[in-house]
Amino acid sequence: MFTRRDPEHIDETSVSGRLNALRAGVLGANDGIVSMAGLVIGVAAAAPENHAAILTAGIAGLVAGALSMGVGEYVSVSSQRDAESEQLRRERRWHRKRPEWELEQLVQLNMDTGMSEATARAAAVEQTAHDPVSIHARMHLGIDPNELTNPWHAGIASLIAFTLGGLLPVLMILLPPPAYQVPVTFAAVAIALAATGYTSARLAHSSYRRAIIRNVLGGSLAMAITYGIGHLVGVAV
Repeated sequence: MFTRRDPEHIDETSVSGRLNALRAGVLGANDGIVSMAGLVIGVAAAAPENHAAILTAGIAGLVAGALSMGVGEYVSVSSQRDAESEQLRRERRWHRKRPEWELEQLVQLNMDTGMSEATARAAAVEQTAHDPVSIHARMHLGIDPNELTNPWHAGIASLIAFTLGGLLPVLMILLPPPAYQVPVTFAAVAIALAATGYTSARLAHSSYRRAIIRNVLGGSLAMAITYGIGHLVGVAV
């Protein structure tokens, strides 16, 4: 069931176009699930009867985590976009000041892909006549000028995804009786992590099994550690 998808049916352009949304969305939800599960399970282990403390910690952690994720993603992607934009400005300046040198560089880049010198030069001349900056940006810098990352999209997606993911463990820890809080939350989080692992693998067209196992084991380890710490703190207090 959880196997790698048939490569013949994979649209590589679609895969690359979804990578930023995958990182900011699915991984943001995954962070919310794991972070909040660890927090509320740790508090519940220390004070299982104190619903007010668990709720307060859950709400505070959810708000702080979502804002941190949103702002952090916005700053990170903004820095990346600024760097890419500066590289493109330098590339445009070089093409104005030294077009012959840039043409020779493009010839070499084409040759590096396996073309003969004659073919590489003919291709470089045609590419330069069409859009010299774009082709150099793609081949030399690894940047697509038409696909620069959007920091607002990434930041908002991360904030929303973390909030939605983090709500699950907060609700699960509060609904059952104290004796079942941790087991129910643990089970619900494991299922949710399996779902985010499956979703990330489906979007990236990678192995479902590997993504699910990695997600569930990592989240389970985080919950086990925070539960142990919370239990020790509760006993000590």
